[in-house]
Amino acid sequence: VGPRGSLVIALLGGIYWPASRDRVEMCKLAGKNVNLECANFVRALHNFNRTHVYACGTGAFHPNCAFIEVTGNRDGVFQLLSGTVESGRLKCPFDPLQPFTSVLADQYLYAGTSSDFLGKDTTFTRSLGPPPDQHYIRTDISEDYWINEARFISAHPIADTYNPDDDKIYFFFREVSWEGNDKSILSRVARVCKNDVGGLRSLTNKWTTFLKARLVCSIPGPDGVDTHFDELQDIFLLPTRDDKNPVVYAVFTTSSSIFRGSAVCVYSMADIRAAFNGPYAHKEGPDHRWVEYEGRIPYPRPGTCPSKTYDPKIKTTKDFPDEVVSFIRFHPLMYRSVYPLTGRPVFTRVRVDYVLTQIVVDRVLAEDGQYEVMFLGTDAGSVLKVVSITQENWSTEEVVLEELQIFQVL
Repeated sequence: VGPRGSLVIALLGGIYWPASRDRVEMCKLAGKNVNLECANFVRALHNFNRTHVYACGTGAFHPNCAFIEVTGNRDGVFQLLSGTVESGRLKCPFDPLQPFTSVLADQYLYAGTSSDFLGKDTTFTRSLGPPPDQHYIRTDISEDYWINEARFISAHPIADTYNPDDDKIYFFFREVSWEGNDKSILSRVARVCKNDVGGLRSLTNKWTTFLKARLVCSIPGPDGVDTHFDELQDIFLLPTRDDKNPVVYAVFTTSSSIFRGSAVCVYSMADIRAAFNGPYAHKEGPDHRWVEYEGRIPYPRPGTCPSKTYDPKIKTTKDFPDEVVSFIRFHPLMYRSVYPLTGRPVFTRVRVDYVLTQIVVDRVLAEDGQYEVMFLGTDAGSVLKVVSITQENWSTEEVVLEELQIFQVL
């Protein structure tokens, strides 16, 4: 097992898929660590259909992907199809240590990753897909507006309505943000329409429905001074009876130089959708700060998925009027942020010698009702088992049920 749980070289019952010798040598010459970086770290592994798995590895800083055939019944026999090996650029990161996400939905691969050796150009892409409907799409290269030095956390297909034309991919990341002369890290939730095929004259092979909003996780303080947990680390979607409305659990750490800490905040999809249905942000003034856009909004509303339900004339994103595509190119950010359900974190850890890094949540039925139990991984190799009980006044009681040291950290 490699960095952050990646698989290395051996995969699925003994498949041998190393990086080539030439790539390993080039990786070493570039100053990378031969054991921790110059191997084929498998970062993406998805069921493509009943007989094939799609896998991507870093390939010693030369990412590649391939299909693996699954034959047999109970035990299963796995065979790497060498004829399907292809470039993994824009599907898989070069660096095995870099945060990355991917999800496979309807045979399309959606990935948030870096597109270069240095990891500077980060993008959210769609690739694969059933022929002849393969539409490769990516975010626009625009540090000022779209995505800047992102660290992607997770991606999830979520239906917004009962109309499949409205289905979207929601993804979560943190990025570098410049407001005025200050450089900061902000956490985001973003979304794109599944049926986005890019623009006709502008944003060709680029998303035309990309929108993003800020995720806020902070402890409200006196005099309006908040303690912000800025850096998103992990996301877990807890299902509900309504597939369109999972509960979003998020782990954050702080970039503060004053104290070290981490927190868990919980969000509703209703609040996330409300932010995307709200006002857009607009950059203006000498310090290029984001303000609320108060001008005319073109029709159909930018970020809306093309649907015959809304307008029979607009069947695909290539039918969007030029002003819609132009608007979203410079206004992908929503003005209102998304705040946690309780107005503050449900669990915090400050001034301890570890930070929270990962989360899984399970619903448990007890004698006095149902509880959401959080399992929180730390960078010290331990796992906290936690219950957060919300009171009638929206205050929360944190109960640590158990703390287990799972891994030894050297």
